[in-house]
Parts: sequence; structure tokens; C-alpha cells
Amino acid sequence: MRVYADNAATTKVSDKALEAMMLGLTTLYGNPSSLHEEGREAEHELLKARMEIAALMGAETDEIYFTSGGSESDNWAIREMAKRGSKKGKMHLISTEFEHHAVLHTLQKLEKEGFAVTYIKPEANGIIDIEKLKAAIRPDTALVTVMYANNEIGTIQPIKEIADICHEHDIIFHTDAVQALGHIPVNVKENGIDLMSFSGHKFNGPKGVGGLYVKKGIVIGNLIDGGAQERRKRAGTENIPGIMGMAAALKEAVEEMDTEIEKLTALRDRLIDGIIEKIPAVHLNGDRERRVPGNVNFCFEGIEGESLLLRLDLAGIAASSGSACTSGSLDPSHVLLSIGVPKELAHGSLRLSFGKYNTEEEIDYILEVLPDIVKTLRLMSPVWDDKNGCMKKISF
Repeated sequence: MRVYADNAATTKVSDKALEAMMLGLTTLYGNPSSLHEEGREAEHELLKARMEIAALMGAETDEIYFTSGGSESDNWAIREMAKRGSKKGKMHLISTEFEHHAVLHTLQKLEKEGFAVTYIKPEANGIIDIEKLKAAIRPDTALVTVMYANNEIGTIQPIKEIADICHEHDIIFHTDAVQALGHIPVNVKENGIDLMSFSGHKFNGPKGVGGLYVKKGIVIGNLIDGGAQERRKRAGTENIPGIMGMAAALKEAVEEMDTEIEKLTALRDRLIDGIIEKIPAVHLNGDRERRVPGNVNFCFEGIEGESLLLRLDLAGIAASSGSACTSGSLDPSHVLLSIGVPKELAHGSLRLSFGKYNTEEEIDYILEVLPDIVKTLRLMSPVWDDKNGCMKKISF
């Protein structure tokens, strides 16, 4: 059996999304900026996709800008809102310690340019304390950027409360909703969101296409200068097949959301309960309930995440680790460190994330394979005390 349990990294393109993309690649191949029939047909599909995506998140059609994905959208929103604030003498930004690196690295670059950034430390359950946000606000605060749902531990933040506080202080609020849109109900108007980033490949759409919602009335500068595409804000011929595929995928995800939430929550809870029951010395990361339906993240005492991933892959299970060692770094996950997980324990993290194509049988297979892999790795570990069933160097 082969189990794909890394849907938080990327998802399989759905049949409906693929069908829409093929139409964009073959029949509707015209340039939407051209005046001939082929161009007009492509332009019609571009407008249709923009209208559909906007409606699915409670936005207006001209509030959606298409980009290459979440990272581009994050960079664009944060840099432009910082620039906007600086023109009014507002050089302070607020975020959290466990944002995606697309946000964190952008903020770090802005710090080098003279901006001050306050990073709020999340609570142990992976959710930020609203009072800490209130305390961080200054007269010169220009922007608050807080992710909707965390990409590693899946915790969902109190977005509407954050937005309300920002608006009370005349502060722009941006959220990275890459892990939320298509998985849980997201409505930009109801939640008071000013700017929101999203990416197609996280909800069974194609890679390389995403978008940025910008509330009407907020002026955002150009990302790319050139032609008149995206209302002159992002020049370059639009990725029509990708945009069509993303719109089809989001429509499908929203239509199936209630059913999928029920199914994935059941799979998630079955796996969490099974791991806790079958494997000693494990720690669930993030709030048990306030997390996206398909996310499970554990730390296992006495083992390294990289070894765990490799053994799982050999057993036919594709997963990921909160530890960055798989990308060539020895540092543990900044997300886990931000919620107070000790470094030694954070190295032994595992994220299993599920989507529409996962089944109960796959959960059972993971629960069959994982305990033996953990046991084997612990027997090989120099920091594991097998006699007492705990790590030699720390206790959590």
C-alpha cells in the first residue's frame, strides 16, 4: 500500500481541476489581452474564474489578483502595506513567531530596511493570545500579519477578533490563508480581512498559481510593471489554464466542505487516538480541536524526524517532519520551538496531513506500521532509555 499523507505540502490535482486546465491548454489557448475571438474567449474564462473565486470567499470580483502562489502573495501584501505605512510615518509591523517563512523572511528583510517588527509568541496550544496582540500595538503600527491556519501544526487563529482589534486602531490586517482556504469556511467580509493570500495547489488545484485578495479601498502598488494585466498591478500574460484549474478546485472544495470536514476530522481523531494508545512518550503538537481537519503533528521522544520519514517512505507512507533537517539544516522547526517544545524533542517531529483522497484503511495502515518504526529507531538511539521508556537527556 502507498499512502500519501503530506497534503499540507501539496495536493493531488482533482479530476475537475484537471478537466478545466485541459480546456485552458487546448480549446481556450488564446491570450486574454488579444482582441480577436480566441483572445475574447480566454478573457471570458479569466473573468469567470475571478468571479467564482471571489464569490467562494465572500469577496467582490475586482478584489482578486492572480499571482504565482502564496509566497508571492505574502511578499506583495506585506511589502506594499509596509511601504504604505512608512509614508505616514508608521514603521512598526506585528506578526507571530510561527509564520510561514514567506512571511518571516519578508519581515526580516524589512527590518534591515529600518522597520521594527514585533513577533508574538503563540501559546503552548499553538494559538495566539489576543491580549498579547493588543499589548504589541503602537501608535506607529502599520500592519498586522497573522496566518489563518498554521502550516505545520494546523492550529486555527481567532481571525475575526484579530481583524476587529486592528480596525479599532486603524491598522491594516493581512492573513496567509494558504492552509485554510478550501479546508474550512473562509469569508473575507465576515471576518474583516483586509488582505489575504492563497494558493491553488493546497486544495487540489495546480501548482504555480494563487492569488491575493485586496479589500476595495486599499491601494496596493504594482508588483510587476509592464502590461495592463491584473488591473496594471501585475504585468505578464495570465496563466489561464492554472487559474481555471484553481477556480474549479476551489468550487469543488467549497461544495464538498461539510462532508470533507466530517470525514477528515474522523480520520484525524482516529489517528491521534491510535498513536497515543500504541506509542509511549509521544506529544501532540497544537490544540486538539482548534486545528484544520486533516492535520496531525506529533513529537516522538528519542528519535530524529529525518530517520522516521525515511523509514515511513520505505514502508509506503509519504509524510513530512517539522524538523528542517530534511532541507539540509540541523535546526528543529521554528514553529515547534515557538510553542515551547524543547529542541531535543522538536527534532523528533512528524506531520501527517490528509485530504479528500485518503481513507480509513490508510489510517489503519499507518497505525500498523508507525509503532514498529518508532520502536526500532528508539532501540538505535543514543538518547533513548528503553528500560524506563523515556529520553535520557530530557523529560517533557
